[in-house]
Formats: sequence, structure tokens, C-alpha cells
Amino acid sequence: MNKVILMGRLTRDPEIRYSNGDSSMAIARFSIAVDRRFKRQGDSAEADFFNCTAFGRQAEFVEKYLHQGTKILLVGRIQNDNYTNREGQRVFSVQIIAEEIEFAESKNAQGGGQGGYAPRQQSNNAAQGGSYNAPVNPNPAQAAPVGDGFMNIPDGVDDEELPFN
Repeated sequence: MNKVILMGRLTRDPEIRYSNGDSSMAIARFSIAVDRRFKRQGDSAEADFFNCTAFGRQAEFVEKYLHQGTKILLVGRIQNDNYTNREGQRVFSVQIIAEEIEFAESKNAQGGGQGGYAPRQQSNNAAQGGSYNAPVNPNPAQAAPVGDGFMNIPDGVDDEELPFN
């Protein structure tokens, strides 16, 4: 089984490209910093950095909603990214292939003020590459939070029956 679950912040804005051909697909590359739980004596590193790639609808979600500093929860798999460089040396590295991505904090926690996650402006690549689909893993409570960050309980729902009273 090859499964990895990471929670961290984007270290930079994602790079988005579209594949060539009849059915172009979005490809998003980004990196996240994941805090270490414990610090070893003499070790100055407090976080690990992972290169990640998302494809298709996940990549479109990344392009539309994520930017540097956004805290996310990522579920995916580890993939070898080994190659031989121009000097003939073998280079070994890994990347994370994102299969699921969700927000790990509210927009207000990032200091973004009122409202939910606003889509970023559509880039020229996105305009050429096709239309956007709805995010794959949107969280309704985070997609349109009220000022306090909690979702409104719809009319007709008896809040006495809710499990968190």
C-alpha cells in the first residue's frame, strides 16, 4: 500500500500548466512545509518540505483556491522521481502525487477577513485550457462560512437532535 497523509502550508504559489492534445489536463506543482512533531538535539530543522503534483480536477482546485501560506490536508501517494542528469549522475528524489486536497483551516484563521475562500483570478493558461469544474473536495462549512466561521443550521432542523450539544 502506498498512501501518505500530510498537513502543511504551501511554501509558494502553485505552478499550473496544461497538457497538450485534444483533451488538455491541468497539472499543478507546489510544495508544502510540514512541521515536525519533535525536534532532535542538535537538529535545526523544524519542518520537512515536500514537492507535490496534482492532476485534472484536483489541479484546477489548486489553481483556483490555493496560494502561498494556505494550510491544507493532502492525501496521496509517494512516487519516485529518479533521473540521470547531464553529467551522467543518477539523481534520486520523490514527489507526492495528490489524490485528495482539503482546506485545513478557515479563511479567517489566515487573516483573510470575512467570507469564504474566494477563487483566484483565472490565468491565461486556464482560459486556454478549458472550463473550471467544481472543486473535488469542497467543505460546505468552509466554502461559505458566516462571520464566526460556523455553518448556519438550516431552518427545520431541530438543533436538540445534533450530536454536539
